[in-house]
Amino acid sequence: MIRRFLSSILLIWMLGFMWFAIFLPQPAELEQTDGVVVLTGGPKRIDRGLEVMEKRKARRMLISGVDLDVKPGELAAEYKRPMKLFNCCIDLGFRAVDTRSNALETARWVARNKITTLRVVTHDWHMRRGLLELEIALPDDVEIVADAVPTRPSFYILFREYNKFWLRSAAAIAGV
Repeated sequence: MIRRFLSSILLIWMLGFMWFAIFLPQPAELEQTDGVVVLTGGPKRIDRGLEVMEKRKARRMLISGVDLDVKPGELAAEYKRPMKLFNCCIDLGFRAVDTRSNALETARWVARNKITTLRVVTHDWHMRRGLLELEIALPDDVEIVADAVPTRPSFYILFREYNKFWLRSAAAIAGV
């Protein structure tokens, strides 16, 4: 009986991992939203957020999880964008150190800027956990658009992220 139960749990975990790895979230259409949040931590995430801003598909952008030493002028120079864009419409979030604190930082920014529709930009393999944390932190009336940046993640990245997602989901169900 115990072996069957443990085998069932393992089978559910394996099927979940297959779903997680095969059906990664995709990029969203460039529809209009009030704001866009970029969860830092990998290449092309900020590029996608800047593309959204340049096409005027959002009025404000938060780059969450920026290192304390980074200045807006440095980002403008690195991404070859006008400083005017950073001055008017882009906020840098320096408080986040992980996905959970990204969500809390984003929730404060959403409330401060009266955002009702939010585009979330992160890597495809990170999107599900990012959305989970944001759904916990944000009010129910904020509409979220998932805009995944496509990658070619390794088995190790998928394995690690799936386990983080699974554990965080269990913690959320338990109210932690």
